Amino acid sequence: MLRLNLSTEPRWLDLGHGVRLLVEPLTTAIMLAARSDPAIVAAAVEDETATSNDDLARIVAKAVARIVVKDWEGVGDEEGKLLAVTPEGVEALLEIWPIFEAFQTKYIAGALILDSEKNV
Repeated sequence: MLRLNLSTEPRWLDLGHGVRLLVEPLTTAIMLAARSDPAIVAAAVEDETATSNDDLARIVAKAVARIVVKDWEGVGDEEGKLLAVTPEGVEALLEIWPIFEAFQTKYIAGALILDSEKNV
């Protein structure tokens, strides 16, 4: 059975290592907006062998994150000063392997699991 959560309110997503992201719910509109991201479009038109599945996963995760991340906790600069959320900061955060893996597993994978089970 598919359980619908009809809340449109952002929620906190704990990624470990003291990092939390305030994210919007992952919706069809967000996925469609991410698919229009220039980085994803560029990857799609490249030779299929040029973009690996891992590269594509990273590109998609960053595109989605730039849209859905509204705030964060536990992210600072080299001196430990808290940083404001920026698209560049979100991209840099997702270049940290454990953070990327947690975002993929806890946020994006939930939607993809529904799709693979044909529960959408």
